[in-house]
Amino acid sequence: MIRQANQRGYRPALPGIVRKTLVYGERTLLTEFRMRKGSTLPRHAHAQEQTGYLVSGRVRLSIGRRTVVAGPGDSWSIPGHTQHGAAILADSVAVEVFAPVRKDYLPRSRVARRG
Repeated sequence: MIRQANQRGYRPALPGIVRKTLVYGERTLLTEFRMRKGSTLPRHAHAQEQTGYLVSGRVRLSIGRRTVVAGPGDSWSIPGHTQHGAAILADSVAVEVFAPVRKDYLPRSRVARRG
């Protein structure tokens, strides 16, 4: 699957945070998050492993018991079922891979859009 860049397809995730599934395969899914300064990603956990890269901005990232301030070029890997969250310290963009695929992040099918 190849998807060319465009500005369509961003969905609200939380106040101040939008996400867009960029591309996905049988086992992995790639998502872009755009986050406004002052927004918060509450601590949570999910079954998928999550590997991320901060493209721009600054976030206070908590994974398990560890908290760090991440800047552009920093990356992380969060094991499945591990509590994590973030405080957005500056407008930021992150790209993350989820494995296995997060079905709740899959784009709606064309059939569902027509219905």
